[in-house]
Amino acid sequence: MTTTLARWLQALSSFGLAVLLAACASQPPPSKTELPFDQAVAQATDGLMVQTQKMQGFLGRMGGKSGVVLDPMIDAGSGQQTAATQLLQDRVTERLATQDSIQVVPFQRANLDKARYLLTGTMTRLAVDQPRGPMEINLALTELAGGKVIAQSSAVTRDEGLDHTPLLYYRDTPVPTKDRVVEGYVRTSATAPGQKADAYYLERLAVAPLIKDATSAYNAERYQDALAGYNAAGDSAIGEQLRVLNGIYLSSAKLGKTVDAEQAFGKLVAYGIANQQLGVKFLFNPNSTVFWSEQKISGPYPMWLREIAKASAGAKVCMDIIGHTSHTGSVAYNDTLSLQRAKFIQQRLVGEAAVLGARTAPSGKGFRENIIGSGTDDAVDALDRRVEFKIVDCGVMQAAR
Repeated sequence: MTTTLARWLQALSSFGLAVLLAACASQPPPSKTELPFDQAVAQATDGLMVQTQKMQGFLGRMGGKSGVVLDPMIDAGSGQQTAATQLLQDRVTERLATQDSIQVVPFQRANLDKARYLLTGTMTRLAVDQPRGPMEINLALTELAGGKVIAQSSAVTRDEGLDHTPLLYYRDTPVPTKDRVVEGYVRTSATAPGQKADAYYLERLAVAPLIKDATSAYNAERYQDALAGYNAAGDSAIGEQLRVLNGIYLSSAKLGKTVDAEQAFGKLVAYGIANQQLGVKFLFNPNSTVFWSEQKISGPYPMWLREIAKASAGAKVCMDIIGHTSHTGSVAYNDTLSLQRAKFIQQRLVGEAAVLGARTAPSGKGFRENIIGSGTDDAVDALDRRVEFKIVDCGVMQAAR
């Protein structure tokens, strides 16, 4: 057997025919053909590895392998970790484990100093108005030392049998977690090789392992450990993030620390006002403006409203109160329902601070700005049934009245 033939057979065995063909110079851009989930994961993961095989010096310091840390993968639309993104992460990790040139190491602060590369990944629904439409998988490898993306690949998967239920922490969060850090993660995962990863995200990466461990503790219902982790992250100069503020609130509430929980929610509201927009997951009974009947869910709502009213009145801001609904029923019906719910929230806020009567204006978007779009009316699409508080210019609001 010739040396050339032996090399070709070895490559064929290691990476598979699809990856070998992708390495050819004449290969067109990655196919956007919809694939079953496992095939799509294989295509995206192997696409990364093909790119790294062309790089000189990819072998790293860890036993001759390149050390890679993996920041937990997320849904790009919501910023949430779900059962589906967890499955994606597991499948990608399993496939990378078969490679001789790479070693995925635990996402810990110490490993950020030792590893050479960062792996990020997202799932993105290509059309929100297609609840079971195709989803794009995006993976990126970023060189930690220089902050440059060295490899990026994607694949399109059919949404067959995938569970998009958010993990416990994300089901419980009162405020959607997609802030500038999470948006930077999403951008990084889709950044072309040779381009810089999102700077804002990378600048705050050092605290991400603490957030990951605290969130894992919360998902395991170890609330004391979760609170300690979120507090440690919050004490950092780069720890003011929605994931941290939500975590402190949730863990405090679970531990019965009522005063601490209220203070933590107040910080969530202040963060939203400072950043010009605050979304809150107020859940209503179906087809009504009555808060969700289960006390476990709606019990904190009076406190939430009190804190929103206090902070917005104190900051002397004006707000559009925007109601949203899930993707069920007609457009006209949901437009009306979302407006009614926004008016209900406005009335409750004015009841807490009368000055907000002149500083707020309700509107309804129906399901036109869905984030999830599944229309399942359960934990999966809770973000679609949110109420947003958007800071606006008071002069413009007064002129419009």
